[in-house]
Amino acid sequence: MRIYLIRHPRPEVAPGICYGRSDLTVSVREQAAVLASLLPQLRALPPATRIFSSPLMRCATLARQLSAARGAAAPLFDARLAEMDFGAWEMRAWDAIARDEIDAWAADLTGYRPGGGENVLQMAARVQAFHADLARLPFDCAVVVCHAGTIRVSLACRPGRSIEDIAAAAAGSAHTIAYGELFMLDWPQR
Repeated sequence: MRIYLIRHPRPEVAPGICYGRSDLTVSVREQAAVLASLLPQLRALPPATRIFSSPLMRCATLARQLSAARGAAAPLFDARLAEMDFGAWEMRAWDAIARDEIDAWAADLTGYRPGGGENVLQMAARVQAFHADLARLPFDCAVVVCHAGTIRVSLACRPGRSIEDIAAAAAGSAHTIAYGELFMLDWPQR
């Protein structure tokens, strides 16, 4: 199965703010720009291509617009595609988070729960479960609108790879995923 992973457009949030699971909006201008850049690449996909999305607004709105523009079925929303939950860190300035908490996370990137939220191991387990379920569906192609963290975990997922290895690979990868960027992933079907 070929999977097209798309990061949502830039959300309306001040620079330097920690956000993950927070439900943020996207400006109409940002949404239109990302949609316009993606449509030429996605128009050639088979008509039966399904669109899956994180239920968070910054993804869901783009997924609905992509579905409408392609004349396709409504997107399927799956909470397993949401960004990591940063707990009490959500919507706080990074420089307002205690240095010892950030150091503790840096010392244990996969197991530490930032702000008491979710750790990378938990996120890897849910994203891997999504891909395993997706591989069982009778589709040759799917579009997944999600988040940078979800994409990093998705790119680290491999059939037979342990959750620990997926989490470590995702945590060790650089955060270089642009808003609206598209990645292609080939995933074996069962």
